[in-house]
Amino acid sequence: MTAFNQNLQQLLEKGQGTAARALDKLPSFVQDSLAKALGYPYIFPDLDPFIKCMMAAQLKQGRQGFIGADYEKSRKQFDLQMQSLRNKVTAVKHVEDLRLPLQSGTVFARHYHPAPGKKLPLIVFYHGGGFVVGSLDTHDEACRLLAVHAKAQVLSIDYPLAPEASPKQLIQCCEDALAWVFQNSKQLKVLKGRIAVAGDSAGANIATVVAQRTAQKAYAPHAQLLIYPVVDFKSRHPSFFAYKDGLVLTGGDVDHVTAFYAEQHQVELDDPLISPTYGKLKGLAPAFIVTAGHDLLHDEGEIYSHKLRQQGVALHYQEYLDQTHGFINLTTVSTRAKKYHIELSKNFRKFWDKKNS
Repeated sequence: MTAFNQNLQQLLEKGQGTAARALDKLPSFVQDSLAKALGYPYIFPDLDPFIKCMMAAQLKQGRQGFIGADYEKSRKQFDLQMQSLRNKVTAVKHVEDLRLPLQSGTVFARHYHPAPGKKLPLIVFYHGGGFVVGSLDTHDEACRLLAVHAKAQVLSIDYPLAPEASPKQLIQCCEDALAWVFQNSKQLKVLKGRIAVAGDSAGANIATVVAQRTAQKAYAPHAQLLIYPVVDFKSRHPSFFAYKDGLVLTGGDVDHVTAFYAEQHQVELDDPLISPTYGKLKGLAPAFIVTAGHDLLHDEGEIYSHKLRQQGVALHYQEYLDQTHGFINLTTVSTRAKKYHIELSKNFRKFWDKKNS
């Protein structure tokens, strides 16, 4: 390796965003050779070589996965990791932190409006993080890109986390947030009949559980954007075994999430409250589902899309084969991840407009 690569290796091992951005500028074959030099032991020929390097650096530090037995420590580590990747934020004309006085209690939210004064659709966004970690700040850039490129308002919800909150409490809060948006749609300047739910990973689970629970209610969402969703706590599909080690989300993470979110609150693994793939799917809002090819959740997301289609739900399925779980959180350091997030945001809006017409 050249001296430059050695320096980059040292920086990557410290997990600095500046090093990751420098790595992103290198040709793929250089990234591949760097991943080998860092000792990445997994063979994923089609995985984005940038991701390989990031994972190799993480493994070299002795870190694997992001949710451990100590959930408070996991929260701090995830927050610090996301802070280290921060760069100049995507400009959105109006960004405001709000307190939502909900029936289930006051909750914080962040409102993004790319064209203040103009009536736009609104996306209620629930962040990922295995129901245990994550915040408005960890998903701030993801929401900014979504607002700008979907040309929509985004309201990101700071819902209560597990294990302190049970699935029933967490979902009720998120449903109440959707109801609040519907009740305040005039003040928010929301286009009539244009409220969607969205989220990534655990947030996508929340979005589709809320969509199922509200399907017959006045404030039911008109569309769903589900980015690499968790939809099945009970089953293990081939992608789980293929990608449970050496990537962003691990089998160990899933075990800890299952313990904190389901088992600790005595919720059965096939209860639609946590596993929407077993819920009532008929009559749901049109769904735009995104999966990552190198993700242990890939198959459950794909299966859920087939189930929705079989029940007559309007659906678009988008797969990013070279990506892994969590890629929308890498847009500050990966040109490819940013390109994909912009693309899915634009395509979701086109899909939503078409289904609305």
